[in-house]
Amino acid sequence: MRRVKRQKKTLAALWQPLNRAGQRPRHRPAAEANPALEAIWHTVCRIPRGRVSTYGAVARAAGLPGRARQAGFALRVAGDSLNLPWHRVVGAGGRIVFPPASHAHREQTRRLRAEGVPVAEGRVARSALLELEEL
Repeated sequence: MRRVKRQKKTLAALWQPLNRAGQRPRHRPAAEANPALEAIWHTVCRIPRGRVSTYGAVARAAGLPGRARQAGFALRVAGDSLNLPWHRVVGAGGRIVFPPASHAHREQTRRLRAEGVPVAEGRVARSALLELEEL
């Protein structure tokens, strides 16, 4: 019986209340509290204009091999005040990971094309892909 009560408390602690718009509030974790996020943010800033890298390559260059999803999470929770070039990070094989009809997909495509990166059918040109070890 005790064990069930503990689990319920843990689940309740993980649940965040919804705001008036029905969405979970987005809090930017403090960089001091999570050095992995800070390492990913610094790595993304190293991607030069006109080039792109994958989530997996960003994670490897930040010293977190196999944590491509954590790289995506770090970009999602980053505050706008950081001015990260999030649009320079794509999925494996150069694929834009957002749904094609979404605003984020259109915005990433627009930003990449403005930097001279060719984008066709939701994928960037292979010549624009950069392994961060090359820097």
